[in-house]
Order: sequence, then C-alpha cells, then structure tokens
Amino acid sequence: MTQPTRDRSAWLHGPQTPCNLEGLEKKRAYHIVLLGAPGVGKGTQAELLCEALGTCHLSTGDVFRAAKCAASQGLTPAMEAALGHMQRGELVPDETVIEMVRERLGCLTCECGFLLDGFPRTVAQAEALEQMLGEAGLTLDAVLNYDLAIDKVVERLSGRRTCRQCKSTFHVVMKPPAREGVCDKCGGELYQREDDRPESVRVRLEAYERSTAPLAEFYSRAGLLVTVPADGSPEEVFARAMELLKQRG
Repeated sequence: MTQPTRDRSAWLHGPQTPCNLEGLEKKRAYHIVLLGAPGVGKGTQAELLCEALGTCHLSTGDVFRAAKCAASQGLTPAMEAALGHMQRGELVPDETVIEMVRERLGCLTCECGFLLDGFPRTVAQAEALEQMLGEAGLTLDAVLNYDLAIDKVVERLSGRRTCRQCKSTFHVVMKPPAREGVCDKCGGELYQREDDRPESVRVRLEAYERSTAPLAEFYSRAGLLVTVPADGSPEEVFARAMELLKQRG
C-alpha cells in the first residue's frame, strides 16, 4: 500500500508554514544525503527511497523553485537573499544556502527523517550540516553517491526531448512520444534543449565532478560515503541502495 504523500510545506515555504504529519506511519528516522550527477536518476531514486523508508525528500532545488513563485513578503530573509543572487545570474553563496537550511532546522529534526538532495554541495556546507545535526543530537546514516559512466549519462540526457508548450519531457529510447517530435499531452513541438546536447552534457558533468570531488572525499573519510552503481532499471538501482543501507545496519 502506498504511503501518504509527505507534506513538505515547512521545507518549501519556511517554518511559518508547518507540515501536517497526521496519518504517517512512524518508522526508524533515516538521515541520508543524496549525491549524483545530472542524469543518474536521483529524483526517481528519492521517490522510491521515501516510500520505502518513510522519510521526506528535502530538495534545495524545490525550495528555490518555490521561492521564485512566492510573493516577496512571504520569503524568509535567507530565501530573499538567495532569490536576489539567482535573479542576477549569480551562484548562491555558501553562507546564504546554509542559512536557508538553518531556517528549516525543524525539517532536519523531524521524526520522519530526511533525504537531503542538493545540500550539501561543498565541504563548507557539509561541515555546517554536521554542526546543525550535532547540536540536535543527530548524525547522518549514509551519503548515497549514485555513480554512472559519463557515456551512459550523456546517452540518457542527450536523448531527452522537451515540449515547447507544456514543458513535458520524453526520451527517444526510454520514453518516446506516440508521434515523433509531437508531445503526447498537448500536441506541442518537442525539441532538444541546448544543455541536453552531448557536448553540453559533457561540460556539465565535468563541472559536477570537479565541484563534488572534495565533498565525496570529505564523506569518504568520515566513513559515510556509499557508492551505488546507477546502471540498470530504477528498480534494480533501488534494490542495490536498499541492500547497501541494510549492510550498514
């Protein structure tokens, strides 16, 4: 039986909007960080893990997207600062991202646990997370690092097609539309985004590897890094991750 959808109101909008935890089955509270390059299927794995473990998927990308749609008077100070950086086309600095997460400390200490996605992205952020959890008497259970060969990631992302009208996505091999080049949902034109072209994908992956290598090393030294081979079907990858978590106890 599928569990009720986790209410992420406090995570998306800040502590002034509490979550509703009624009806949720209480399980062991796992505290897990997810790592993985674009195209490895991390979002799908997060959904499967949340359903199996009873945790909540806390994605910083979702927070940023929610902030762009929110009225300015409804933003927390850190989110207002982050939005300013994004509107100017700047990277959001570590201190702003850390403060944004600190504003949502209740989500990290929730009795349902968490899967953190998109945070931390730097060693400074990882150290801040360690401090926040330590102050709450918590520790991470694992850092799941989804690993897939670059050629396979390029194949996945370069095959993606996006609808110009409704923004639905398809894949020329894994999820082809009924009619080539035409969206099944609205009949709009499907096209390949510039950042989905093979040469662009390789640049993005190389940048990701450079930026996350120190973070992976940080968690490896801490004995928390768990590398999950991400080839195969979503169900196969999920089964591997669950087995690796089980081995950790």
